[in-house]
Formats: sequence, structure tokens, C-alpha cells
Amino acid sequence: MTEMPPSHESEADSWAHPATDEFLPPVPDVVDLVLETATMMSVFAAQRLIRIDAMRRELLHETTGRGDGVRDIVERSIRLELAAAMRVTEYTAGRLIAQAEAMVERYAPALDALGAGRITEKHAEIIADLLDEAPAELRADLLERAVPLAESEPVGTFRRALRHMIETARATTLEERHRRALRARRVTVESGEDAMAALWIHGPVVEIHAIHGRLTQMAKAMRNAPGETRTLDQLRADIAADLLIDGTTDHLPAAASGIRAQAVVTVPALALLDDEYANAGDPPVVEGIGPIPLSKARELCGGDARWMRVLTHPETGMVLSVGRDSYPAPAALQRLVRWRADRCMGPGCSMPASRCEIDHQIRWADGGETCLDNALPFCKGHHIVKDNTDWQVEQIDGSGGAVAWTSPTGRRYVVRPERKVPTFTVSPSRVRGPVFPAGADAPF
Repeated sequence: MTEMPPSHESEADSWAHPATDEFLPPVPDVVDLVLETATMMSVFAAQRLIRIDAMRRELLHETTGRGDGVRDIVERSIRLELAAAMRVTEYTAGRLIAQAEAMVERYAPALDALGAGRITEKHAEIIADLLDEAPAELRADLLERAVPLAESEPVGTFRRALRHMIETARATTLEERHRRALRARRVTVESGEDAMAALWIHGPVVEIHAIHGRLTQMAKAMRNAPGETRTLDQLRADIAADLLIDGTTDHLPAAASGIRAQAVVTVPALALLDDEYANAGDPPVVEGIGPIPLSKARELCGGDARWMRVLTHPETGMVLSVGRDSYPAPAALQRLVRWRADRCMGPGCSMPASRCEIDHQIRWADGGETCLDNALPFCKGHHIVKDNTDWQVEQIDGSGGAVAWTSPTGRRYVVRPERKVPTFTVSPSRVRGPVFPAGADAPF
């Protein structure tokens, strides 16, 4: 998660002339100039939404009492008018009208934040789209939490966090909704041009992501073969066809034939045993996907070795450090590092930690140890930036895995992990064993 200062100041900045004590305003740097323009764009975006909604309401006023048929025609006319005037498509005009109505009539605090330049137009669009999908009775509480989040988070992180908030709020009905949706699972074929077609599999999100993950791992293993010229997408398509038609991977290279689907599921241990505990706590989640029904979590935690089970339990054998005895992190430590972060620890990055590299914050060559406090998951791109540019990256002591990125211009951005690694203390009132701090999860 990211903290962005409102303006840039270095320690050497002075607002007063040393000889005259005359007040001098701070001199903006090149990034400040960009941010100033971005703020102005947010202010104008808010004004555009306000005026679009005013236009909609004024032109709809004449349809009062004339029936839905007349209203539908006038709404189409308004959309056409806006599209023609702005020289955009009617679809784009319709989106703008819908967003304007949502922001003005339902999400005024977000509109105020946009008008003050505290959030971007994209943040506002995400709020309107996602909150409109949430049950009406949940929107006020979600909006109250969403606006401060939008003011502090980059777009990608904010979208994931808000979606997680909504799914968590809806978790009480997730089981039944999933059961109904499961009846609609299907496989369909969509014909295309030039003798091509698309095969669509509509099924449970965990299985679909696992299928795509396995195809990706196999494709990456095959891409390095001598003479291989196919792209990653082409390899994924060819492997999927081979698996579905032939049913085996015997003909694939050895590096690709043994790969299996994998996923990480985090679930309160007691929820696996008792529905009462399940209803009182957070819902089960799958890395990179989000909340899942408890029945699916119980299925995944049933003993299949392909699933890494992460359970909230006060007894754990986690490996936190091997010091300088080994450069590669043990498998258990790698799993813990990835589980804690959930995503690449680069600002705003959405790459799942399972597809990231484990990096030593203090390089091994410089005396760094292989331990939890010195290990972070980075995608390939952010790993390259960290090691080959003037960005300074450090894990903040005592933060539980938060990472501070300091840019070449001196700005500081903090990225926080998705989960906390637990610490254990003895409860004075229950001396029979350790207690588990609220809000912390642990690998089991």
C-alpha cells in the first residue's frame, strides 16, 4: 500500500531567504509539475460529471408522468446528444452518464474527493462500478471506507482492496450464491474468422485460475527449449488443445510434463470444523482470487498435496531464518514470504506472489541473511528496477513486512503486505497455552 506526500520537499529546502528572511515559496520539481496537472484533471473530471448529470436531469424533466417508453427514448436521445457533442461513441457517452448519476446521487463523498484532486478519475470510476454491484444496504458503509482507501492507494491496489471489501461484506451470502451460480457451469464454442474459434469454460474461479496457472507454468518451461519460437499465448493454447484432445502430457518435454495446478488457500482453522466459527470470522480466500465459499475451502483443505493450506492456528513450525548457512530460501520460508505479501511488493503491482522472485533486501554478497526480515517477493520488472536504478528499497523494521520505496526524486512510497505473520504471547487469563493475536493469520 502506498503513501504519497502532497508535495515534494528535500531537507535542504528553505522558504525564507537567509539574508532578508523574506518568504519564498517552495520550488516545484518536475514530478510536482506533473502532479499539479493530474490534480487539475481530477478537478475538471468532477466538474464534467456534475454537468453531465445536470444535463441528464434537465432533459429528463420533460418525461415526468409520460411513461417508461417515453423516458427510454429520451434517454437514448440524451446519450446520442452527448456522444455527438463530445465526439465519442454512444457507449462511452452512456458510461459517462451512468458514472455521473452514480457519483452525484449515490457517492457524493467520492465526488467531493475527486473535485478536490484527492483521487483520480479512474478511482472514481472504480467506486461507481464496484459499489453499484454491491447490495444497496452495504453501500454506505463500503463508501465510507472506500474513499480514504482511494486517496492513499494506486488504482490497481485500490481496485483489488475494494473488491475484497465488497466480497467480504457479502460473504454471509457467498455460499448460497456460489451454489446457485455453480448450476450455470458450461463449456461453449464461439466461432471466429479465418477458420478460428474460441472455447469458453465457465466454471468455479479456483479451478479456472488453477487451469490457467498450470498452462502458464508448462508454457514457460517449454519456451526455453532449443528452437522454440512460439509466444507464451501460443504455447498455452497448444498445450490446452493437446491436453484436452490427447489427455496426456507424455509427448511434452520433461520440464513441462510434471507440472500440476497449484493454489494457496487461507482459511481459519476452526472454520473448517464449525460453522459458528466460520460465520464469526473472515471468509476463506485464495491467493490472487479472493473470497471463496467455505464448502470449497473445506474441499481444498482435504489433504490434496497440490494445495498449500494456510490456516489460522496458534501452533506452527514455520521457518523464519537460516542465517548465512544457505543462499536459497528453504521452501517453507519461500511459501511464508509469498503468503505474507500475496502480491509483488512493488508499488501498485498486481502480480501474484506465487509468480514472483524471492529477493534478498540486503544482497547476499553484501552480508545479507536468508530470513523473513530480509526476503521479499518481486516480479521480474520490479526486481530489475530495484537492482539497476537509483530507487532505494528497504523493509521497514518492526512493520511486519512493509517496504519503503524511495524514488530518485526523493519521494517515499510504502507498500504493505496483505497479511501479518503472527507473534505468540501467553494470555494471563488462560495460562494453558499461547493466544493468537486478533487479525493475524499463520501458515499451518
